[in-house]
Amino acid sequence: MHEPRLNHVQCLDSQGLHRMAYWEWGDPANPKVLVCVHGLSRQGRDFDTLAQAMSAEYRVVCPDVVGRGQSDWLADPSGYQIPAYAADMVTLLARLNAATVHWVGTSMGGLIGLVVAALKHSPVSRLVLNDVGPVVELDALARIGTYLGAPVRWKSLEEAADALWAISQGFGPHTREQWLALTRPMIKADGDGFVPHYDLNVAVPFRGLTPELVKAGEAQVWAMYESLRCRVLLLRGADSDLLSPATAKAMTERGPKAELREFAGVGHAPMLHSGDQVSAVREFLLRP
Repeated sequence: MHEPRLNHVQCLDSQGLHRMAYWEWGDPANPKVLVCVHGLSRQGRDFDTLAQAMSAEYRVVCPDVVGRGQSDWLADPSGYQIPAYAADMVTLLARLNAATVHWVGTSMGGLIGLVVAALKHSPVSRLVLNDVGPVVELDALARIGTYLGAPVRWKSLEEAADALWAISQGFGPHTREQWLALTRPMIKADGDGFVPHYDLNVAVPFRGLTPELVKAGEAQVWAMYESLRCRVLLLRGADSDLLSPATAKAMTERGPKAELREFAGVGHAPMLHSGDQVSAVREFLLRP
């Protein structure tokens, strides 16, 4: 497997500047740019399989959202929220100097992409929302809250892989080799063991979410979704507890009227590693 290039861009926050890391595949001079953004506690190497599959046609850029992976951690955890992440991505797009951008976003990364795509004069012309929409089911948020930000330590990569798999069944079938590859960037050495490779304080704003705040946010996200002028592909794990069938159906009928692809045997969220998932994204992005 070819390895991606690791780069950084300086972004503004309430305390000053922080560096956001991004992994880059393909020709850095290619004007066709594909940005792939990960989920809540993940990092950009989740997209290695998709990025390699698309790197002949695109300059593929996979950021580690601030607080994750190789990016800096924030001094003020209140900055770990979608509007601030979207601002970082605008800074990244300015660095990339791309007139037109295609975007693949898994869960949180999809919401960030939706915000960026809804901006006036946004360069995003095609948007793939991977198992996320304006309505996020409260049961799924409660499930995520049981592990997000929890202090854990593992003795080995294998122990970490087993622990992460226990909370990641929704990602769908993976071989042991595939799961170990996905686990390596998710952990970092700490003394004689390993710990998660993200700032546990990303959970601080998450824990402040109430059903009332979530409900109020739905109307805002629906308004942004309905304002989109780009083509949208919606991916859904058939067993997803975060994106309901009703919300997915509504997204095919409102605003940009997303195309919908569902994947059997997968919950939240498809990891875009299997051939059928990669093909669905590839066909949509490269379609004339």
